[in-house]
Amino acid sequence: MKKTTILMTAGALALATFLFGQAAEKKAPAKKGPGILQPQMAVETGKYSAPHGTLGTKTDSPWSATTMGASVDGKPNAGKTVTMVGEIVDFSCYLQVGKHGEKHRSCGQKCFTAGQPIGLLTEDGNLYMLMEEEHDPRRDGLTDFRKAAIEHTAHIMEVTGTASSQAGYKAIYVAGYLKK
Repeated sequence: MKKTTILMTAGALALATFLFGQAAEKKAPAKKGPGILQPQMAVETGKYSAPHGTLGTKTDSPWSATTMGASVDGKPNAGKTVTMVGEIVDFSCYLQVGKHGEKHRSCGQKCFTAGQPIGLLTEDGNLYMLMEEEHDPRRDGLTDFRKAAIEHTAHIMEVTGTASSQAGYKAIYVAGYLKK
């Protein structure tokens, strides 16, 4: 009788622990990203729920003709068209010291003007490098995405482009910025 009572009590405790764990999982959703560094550095233009504006043009295929032509054997790396919302940040300053937001706007604009990489910081803290999609025009300086990025530094924007990743690096190639 004593063994039965002990086994029943242990079983009830195990069941309660399991059910409590299930309830806790439902209450606290899993974190999707690493979180934003230096969250005290506020963004004043746009919100994740209501972006300030849009950057990029949705295209019929993920890669342009110039990217297809520049790829090895006509086969570019995998990519898919996405639309994401995030803050336009100076990739280098964000990774190095966590700076973003309105207080970092003028520094980010100077960095973009000097050729530093452009980033998109999503609400969950993921960081994507942004660059022009059109391969040859980008290479030859015939695009003006950088100008748009400078204008929207530290703004939360909706960005459409081709997402691609390799070995932990994440990028969005933005179409629609060929110089006229």
